[in-house]
Amino acid sequence: MSSTPPLSRPVFDPFAHHPSLATLRTACHARDWGTVSDFFAALGDEDERAYASSVVADLPGSEHLLEQASAAHPGDPLPRTLLADRYIRIGWSIRSNARASKVSEAQFGQFHSWLRRAEGLLIEVCAEHPAYALAWCHRVTTARGLQLGASEARRRYDRLAEHHPHHYAAQAKLLQQLCPKWGGSWEAAEGFARACAADAPPGGNNGALVAEVHMERWLDLDEGPDAAHMSAHAVRDELLAAARRSVLHPEYRPGFHWVTAHGHFAAALSLGRHHAEAAPHFRALGNMAGTFPWTYLGDQEAAFIKHRKTALAKG
Repeated sequence: MSSTPPLSRPVFDPFAHHPSLATLRTACHARDWGTVSDFFAALGDEDERAYASSVVADLPGSEHLLEQASAAHPGDPLPRTLLADRYIRIGWSIRSNARASKVSEAQFGQFHSWLRRAEGLLIEVCAEHPAYALAWCHRVTTARGLQLGASEARRRYDRLAEHHPHHYAAQAKLLQQLCPKWGGSWEAAEGFARACAADAPPGGNNGALVAEVHMERWLDLDEGPDAAHMSAHAVRDELLAAARRSVLHPEYRPGFHWVTAHGHFAAALSLGRHHAEAAPHFRALGNMAGTFPWTYLGDQEAAFIKHRKTALAKG
């Protein structure tokens, strides 16, 4: 976690947040599959593996290494699963994060084509390795992108949860599916986030899902009602309770997701003008920030600086 350096512009680079990931990036650029494989093997936590997978998926051209590794190691589920994640990322970049009404038919066609390629790889992996958490995690995403419905997405999540019941990354993916923008409902989304937070062991990241679902609702409301929702005392109290059980709990041990988790609480509390309550999260973050959720607030850098300054002045 941050060692409280002097405050300056926020850093959105995950490699600055987690210097160990530079080894993974270097190995991908060098097409050094052995080092990539060893890096993942050294990660004992499935949530950490999901985060590392997203880092590889974000690297332009990483599909070339992963295609070679998949061909060279046909029995290994890792290269195919990482390749599927990369294909998902390529497809989503074509679709963009715009609402469906703003996405063209041509974009949807290419998007679904890439996701079907990813889904084919993941089906193979899950058939061969039924308990392989990383593949099931990504299949929650492909279910959403291919519009297979909430029931199918939940089935896939449940297969993962049989072996890894508190998988924060997969829970965050399913939460998106349960929101109204993907055909769900606020009752389903909020109920799921609360259940994940309540059921997780103290000191997990899972409580941040409560902050995330309230931000999603804020984003979906018109100006005026959105502020009223976030400033409600019931929302504030729920956020504070979730934070105490997760990132502010004495047993919390920061991993790859800590910037995102603290960021959700900092942003959600700030939007409700609960600035003093947001201060502990900004102190933990220092100059570290993740694109998500700050991109929801427009200019992510300006929003982070503005809310950090106000929070630290009040708390």
